[in-house]
Amino acid sequence: MKTPPVLLIHGGAWAMPDDVVEAHKNGIANALAAGYTLLEMGESAVDAVEAAVAVMEDDEAFDAGRGSFLTQDGRVQLDALLMNGENLRTGGVACVERLRNPIRAARLVLDKSPHVYFVGTGAERFARQHGMALCDNMDLVIPREQERLSKAQAAELAGLPDQTFSGNLDSHDTVGAVALDIHGNIAAGTSTGGTLNKAPGRVGDSSLIGCGCYADNRTAAVSLTGWGEPIMKLVLGKWAVDRVAAGASPEQAAEEAIAYLFSRLGGHGGIILLGPDGRVGLAHNTPRMAWGLQTEAGSQIGVTRNLS
Repeated sequence: MKTPPVLLIHGGAWAMPDDVVEAHKNGIANALAAGYTLLEMGESAVDAVEAAVAVMEDDEAFDAGRGSFLTQDGRVQLDALLMNGENLRTGGVACVERLRNPIRAARLVLDKSPHVYFVGTGAERFARQHGMALCDNMDLVIPREQERLSKAQAAELAGLPDQTFSGNLDSHDTVGAVALDIHGNIAAGTSTGGTLNKAPGRVGDSSLIGCGCYADNRTAAVSLTGWGEPIMKLVLGKWAVDRVAAGASPEQAAEEAIAYLFSRLGGHGGIILLGPDGRVGLAHNTPRMAWGLQTEAGSQIGVTRNLS
């Protein structure tokens, strides 16, 4: 008996201003279409997650791939993780500067390496050896982000407090997806350009197993977005799927995870969860979070938590 497929994605949790809402909704719609088409064709949850995330990496509206936040030295450094809940095979890359789609590099690691995680030039070399083309870092840099970095550094020099995670409208974030395929397997993926004005070499939660991403057929698939350091300290992705294993619904576990993130460390962000039974959950404690859900019943796209 075939399992009804499900695809749930997010495009960042932050104080999204009104004038970028439509761009985010359009990006979410495109990602849903790319991923769910594969699920309808009987392809794997891993395929669907990779496809959906790659679409968002190519969309400058999101902090992933081209258009990502810039490091202190004006470069793009990208992280991504992909995890297969069927067998726990996982691929991750971090601090890559010459890959347009780090989620596809993560897929190569998952499929073709006995290792789990590659960083920097080693990750780029591995990807190139397995057929991925390298790009110039400036191909990933756009004027909007150069201006954003300049303003952030000017504020820093003026001694103003960092507003990145305190409701500032000039902040956007990570993308991710979780999927359930017709074979009953789940998968999760997350991709990010990290935080604005970050120190070169900084790695956040997104590409770390159990932090920004996790998937296990026995529990749930999860992807997170938001302030990476608190999420890492709490290993919040694994924390959330463990709540599902203990009997919580994905919606309950999502709410509890975000509440825990704030109460324990004052963190902000968002989470999406999907169980192998098709139940879903999402939560955020930011003003808005871009998200999309598609099932056999149709699709929903929003920028606030109105999942029904």
